[in-house]
Amino acid sequence: MVSIDESLALIGRGCEEILLRESLLKKLTEARPLRVKAGFDPTAPDLHLGHTVLINKLRQFQQLGHEVLFLIGDFTAMIGDPTGKSATRPALSRDQVLENAQTYEHQIFKILDPERTTIVFNSSWMGEMGAAELIQLAGKYNVARMLERDDFSKRYGSGQSISIHEFLYPLVQGYDSVALKADIELGGTDQKFNLLVGRELQRQYGQEQQVIITLPILEGLDGVQKMSKSLGNYIGITDQPEEMFGKLMSISDDLMWRYFELLSFRSLDEIEHFKAAVAAGSNPRDIKFELCKEIVTRFHSVLAAEQAQDAFIARFRKGEMPEEMPEQEVQVAEGGVMIGNLLKDLGLVSSTGEAFRMIKQGAVKLDGQKIENKGLLLKAPAELVCQVGKRKFARARLRLAQD
Repeated sequence: MVSIDESLALIGRGCEEILLRESLLKKLTEARPLRVKAGFDPTAPDLHLGHTVLINKLRQFQQLGHEVLFLIGDFTAMIGDPTGKSATRPALSRDQVLENAQTYEHQIFKILDPERTTIVFNSSWMGEMGAAELIQLAGKYNVARMLERDDFSKRYGSGQSISIHEFLYPLVQGYDSVALKADIELGGTDQKFNLLVGRELQRQYGQEQQVIITLPILEGLDGVQKMSKSLGNYIGITDQPEEMFGKLMSISDDLMWRYFELLSFRSLDEIEHFKAAVAAGSNPRDIKFELCKEIVTRFHSVLAAEQAQDAFIARFRKGEMPEEMPEQEVQVAEGGVMIGNLLKDLGLVSSTGEAFRMIKQGAVKLDGQKIENKGLLLKAPAELVCQVGKRKFARARLRLAQD
């Protein structure tokens, strides 16, 4: 039997904020399965590791005996989430949304327990809501409060367009919590406003208000911008084992610890042990292998992870990457170095323009992994094998420049 303190420790791991902790404690003492909600708009066909930060937390709630409500926002996806957008987001067609939603249903059970997961679609209640009921819902929130939202405030202040339908998005997401009688709702830090709307609407509908738990946004392979397919800095959970392994090996040593914290199921004690080993002189690459094997095993198998590691090592040992190559230490500012500049500094290209052309041609690799993002930002400390074409190699040791 897991104690309340142990439950709180597990739930709190990797979280950005819990609102309100006292309410969470009260709910945990009620000795009943809590209804834990998280919503995903199927705006793209595949999930990536950034999405799994939240899904991993749902899994932890299941381990504690609670019920997960995995909400697929097929209705809200057709509105378009305005969060973080500087312009009105184009709405998706019904067919696009349904096609993407089908892939979500398949992918989430690589992490979640099907026996403790209920998949729901918010069109189930929003699609049945008439115009009069929608107007009544809109009457439960005012424009002044809506403009407190950071992205709306900035767009309004700069004279940029805000469509009326965008105000409906937080209301519909909030009403989802009413329809599902959610005890807890999870979301990224960028969703905090919408989650708070859910609390307020539950209050107005006479329900006990949900606890809000926000989780960090996972940085992508560049270590700076959030993981996103559109930015090319993502690792898809449907990526092939060797591709997934290679992408994970390309992250910086610093970012590795962030990935351990937010993606690994290892205990915090184990992760601290790894950190101590690196501090004592162990090669960070060997620790990164452990992270890669864990993630690839989760989405494929133990055998696939072992084969991916063997293939990665083979690229160094069997001629795909030479054992001997020029090595250079590169001093990098805290903000990082752009991939084009790094290749130029290493002498692998004559200019950043040539670097961009080679990236476009698919001729640039880091640690054997093809690079597609011309804006890739690499942070120190890290050790990378950079390749341009079939014969140009250099080992770069990125070190943080001292002021």
